[in-house]
Amino acid sequence: MTLSNFSVIVCNTDTLTGMPSAVSVEIASQASEELLLACHRLIPQLSSSSKPITTSELGEIIDCDSTLMFVAKVDNQIVGLLTLALFRIPTAMRAWIEDVVVDSATRGHGVGEALNQAAIDEAKRRGAKTVDLTSRPSRQAANRLYQRIGFVQRDTNVYRFNI
Repeated sequence: MTLSNFSVIVCNTDTLTGMPSAVSVEIASQASEELLLACHRLIPQLSSSSKPITTSELGEIIDCDSTLMFVAKVDNQIVGLLTLALFRIPTAMRAWIEDVVVDSATRGHGVGEALNQAAIDEAKRRGAKTVDLTSRPSRQAANRLYQRIGFVQRDTNVYRFNI
């Protein structure tokens, strides 16, 4: 898989070996078979109703100027994904984090934090004024993480129109 290296490295202790293991975060630059298989394994952990992504759809995300897919690896295995959307509106450059998923076997070990920090750093580098995200209230650990790293819950309504 061809990935752009990213500077976020978080050292954690491997629960099985007790040895330190590093979380590396990279930006995907190619829709590889390895990344597609990781999407098929991880996305159902986020949404049971989502259809499996195709190679073409994955390529659209990676090739699009307004989206970046961040890939977290531990011991050279993909254990997490995050998509960052960047877009210009009349009031500013904005960023939105979507589809954050960390493999259930590696949750609680800094993978989600590393993914989010990499996305925030890249949004900042690209001139975004804010970074937004949503998270279901039932995802208590994720909500605690977002608040711990500096996200503030907004007093707003989120609406969706299904097409």
